[in-house]
Amino acid sequence: MMKEKRFGIDIDGTVTCPSSLVPYINEDFSLNITLNDIRKYELTEALNIRPEQFAKWFDEKEPIIYANSPMAEGAKEVLMKWKEDVELYFISARRKHLFDITKQWFHEKEIDYDYIELVGSHHKIEVAQKYHVDLFFEDKHDNAVSLHEELNIPVILFNTPYNQDPVPKGVIRMNSWKEAQIWVDRWLKEYK
Repeated sequence: MMKEKRFGIDIDGTVTCPSSLVPYINEDFSLNITLNDIRKYELTEALNIRPEQFAKWFDEKEPIIYANSPMAEGAKEVLMKWKEDVELYFISARRKHLFDITKQWFHEKEIDYDYIELVGSHHKIEVAQKYHVDLFFEDKHDNAVSLHEELNIPVILFNTPYNQDPVPKGVIRMNSWKEAQIWVDRWLKEYK
């Protein structure tokens, strides 16, 4: 059976829990923060850490963090339900050298996928366009807005403390994967 729709899905903060970095930041920078303390996507600004210091730290910790990231609550169940009817294209800003770690994480979590692309930057528009994505799932505010505006597709933006700027009508805020499932299932029925 040919699947009619293709979903573009960010990984970090979307499929993985948005607080995945917090324990590592607390331990290595001697902080005691929660996800609610992170009010900006750019962590160096949010935490007042020098960019070069954070970049060096992130280069070292990135593989460990990604290998051990917990899954966002409800993500697996919803994605596996959709997998029967739609293609799942995971499009992430992760750098390409992390592909094996990423693929291993999907294998360990038993999440099926049709395709994974690590873009190496937050510029996902070209990749989403190339693969004719019909709907996108994101946690980064400006990515969600630009994907919607450039591609004229709906974008599900998972609510976090760091993405609270206003959004246009085609960017739909969701608080959970279960909530997203209800919206998406209704949207899919409209297009059948």
